[in-house]
Amino acid sequence: MISRIRSLLALKHLESELDIDDPNTTLIHREIILSKPFLKEIYLRWYSDIMERAKGIPNKKIIEIGSGGGFLKDVYPEVITSDIMPLNVCDMVFSAEELPFENESIGAILMVNVFHHIPDCLKFLNEAKRTLCVGGKIVLVEPYNCIWSSFIYKTFHHETIDMKEEWKFKSTGPLSGSNIFLPYIVFERDRDKFLALFPEFKINRIDCHTPISYLLSGGVSLKTLVPSFAYSLVTFLDSK
Repeated sequence: MISRIRSLLALKHLESELDIDDPNTTLIHREIILSKPFLKEIYLRWYSDIMERAKGIPNKKIIEIGSGGGFLKDVYPEVITSDIMPLNVCDMVFSAEELPFENESIGAILMVNVFHHIPDCLKFLNEAKRTLCVGGKIVLVEPYNCIWSSFIYKTFHHETIDMKEEWKFKSTGPLSGSNIFLPYIVFERDRDKFLALFPEFKINRIDCHTPISYLLSGGVSLKTLVPSFAYSLVTFLDSK
């Protein structure tokens, strides 16, 4: 099955061939990430960045929510991985809206392209407030709203974009349901509302990164458009 999927990469989107809410699809995505050197390097950079941001937290649990097809635990074994779907590569199964942890027992919550899939992010934020200890952090890697990203996502991506939406959306499935710019809506468009609802939280930093490299990598759906040895050059251009 994996070899068949790889043979499709140059021809069409995986989403047209697979049910993205099927746990097996997530496992296929994991194999694709690990098999594409350029894409794997991007994930390694993201993992390094989020673990760097998580430095300085109290000595508590580090939780990755929505680990899915990622491989963060392979690089940082101390992280407790999880997903809403049962996956044999994750430590735990639970929803981001109901965290099965005691009050103030978590030092960091890490999420890579997950926040915009949470149907009721207010529930998640309240759960994060409850379970994070004083000095704890939430570190996210998420799509950003700008002219470039809007063009790319509207042209090449299957996920919903609704800038008029509030903090909820109707879920159609763990991965098929989403609003890709939900992080922008909550943390930038509605920043005053967020800070009023959660005075315990502080938005420390928002970095824009990898506007070109992820597109050229093809993600999990398309063929990589550049050779793997060009990674350093592309990341250099990304930084300009």
